[in-house]
Amino acid sequence: MASSTTAGPSLLDATTLYSLLSTLAILLTAYLLSRHILAPSTPTRLRALFIWHAFDALIHFILEGSFVYHCLFSVASVEALGADDGGLNAGSGLYWPDPAGFLGVGAVEGRGVVHGPQAGAGAGAGGGLAMLWLVYAKADARWQGADLTVLSIEIITVLFAGSMACLVCYDIARKNPRANLVMVVLATAEIYGGYMTFMPEWLSGSANLDTSNWMYKWIFLIFFNGLWVVIPLYAIHVAADDMFDAFRARATALGEKKVQ
Repeated sequence: MASSTTAGPSLLDATTLYSLLSTLAILLTAYLLSRHILAPSTPTRLRALFIWHAFDALIHFILEGSFVYHCLFSVASVEALGADDGGLNAGSGLYWPDPAGFLGVGAVEGRGVVHGPQAGAGAGAGGGLAMLWLVYAKADARWQGADLTVLSIEIITVLFAGSMACLVCYDIARKNPRANLVMVVLATAEIYGGYMTFMPEWLSGSANLDTSNWMYKWIFLIFFNGLWVVIPLYAIHVAADDMFDAFRARATALGEKKVQ
């Protein structure tokens, strides 16, 4: 694991608090949507899963969507970031170097260029979300810029997982049993995405992960990423239970042996 010399009080600076509060605001929005859309008779577990999938979709579209945007469209010269053109952590500033040939972008004024939140932090209205990712990058440095594994996973997460989460919410609201199948597919994809995000890092010695203090380890890395393991597993459990109930009902109607 990478080490850190960050002092304790600076862990909760204004940008970090803004980042954490933005996540709570998205959760509150998801809850309010459930109050507005779902019928009062909606079972508690389905209401909870509606809130989760609404939260999931908003996280994917707003936060992770901003990461993908900055990786593809925000570009800055290494010199503008106050760093030498010599690699990660070079010179007087930190930056994540672009992969070789990334997007076919060449040099700016003879110096190297980089993409990602590190390049978009000062980019007008979108700079706030870029700063959010730079806060998270204190725990996992890959989110500073355009890491190919992370970016590839985030693109499909935004486009596929965000859309599927919306479909789950729609089906729960419409009482469509298709929600069970979509939840299983989405949950499996979310868990696999988490595996592919961290397994390459673990296999290479976790050089880009910083677990030297409680916030980076327990809040940023374990809690926020663990949500997308524990809750998808619960979604699979609920969906599977409902589908097996249907199989049992069919077996009973046909006089067959019940599914255990």
